Amino acid sequence: MIETAQAFGVDIGGSGIKAAPVDLAKGDFAEPRLKILTPEVSTPQAVAKIVKQQLDHFEVPESAPVGIAFPAPIKPGQKLDFMANLDQSWIGVDVTEAFSEACGRPVVVVNDADAAGLAEVQFGAAKGQDGLVIATTLGTGIGTALIYNGALIPNTELGHIMLSPKHLDAEKYASSAVRENEELGYKKWAKRLTKYYGLMEKYFNPDLFTVGGGVSRQSDKFLPYVDIKTPIVPATLRNQAGIVGAAYYASTKQ
Repeated sequence: MIETAQAFGVDIGGSGIKAAPVDLAKGDFAEPRLKILTPEVSTPQAVAKIVKQQLDHFEVPESAPVGIAFPAPIKPGQKLDFMANLDQSWIGVDVTEAFSEACGRPVVVVNDADAAGLAEVQFGAAKGQDGLVIATTLGTGIGTALIYNGALIPNTELGHIMLSPKHLDAEKYASSAVRENEELGYKKWAKRLTKYYGLMEKYFNPDLFTVGGGVSRQSDKFLPYVDIKTPIVPATLRNQAGIVGAAYYASTKQ
């Protein structure tokens, strides 16, 4: 692994598994990432084999912290009880234990939304922000991460809060995928986002919202029309956030 890297991050998704050495002084990749397609049958064994392949490719030393951003709530020492984006054989598996055994070294696993949120707080749009940051990702659903004065409050699922009796699940009303499927204009979508972020504002009184996901590249088309009191800004690390956040999180656990 290149000398400018202090940790290694992996971001596991339903379509691709991305990994790179991370320079924690800059919050950036120390080398270009390696992406390998997620196996069609994404069992623990198949996914862990790819992660081991990525570690070998970059010649990651045993002393380097390894963090893995994973698409499910992660509780250390507990087995997974829900899986949406990978094979259902993950249910009943201790994810950290499975990856550590397959990779032949200790690894740290963190929820993917939490990893992205940590990256934004440490290196991105929320760097230097005191108090409560709610980092959100607008995509197929709505991912969330709560970070208070730099400390992660893990495994929140605030994309599922109830907006109204008609809209039981917020992400089924206000996600980026819903915008595309219903062919909503950005201003009309912003009205839905106002309802969502307005309710989050009422419940949590945060100091800042960040908005990530691919749609954040077009943030100027909708964020100015989200009518809330709390500052709301586009995320800056985008597709790097999961890898960088996972690597950073692992570095804090050694």
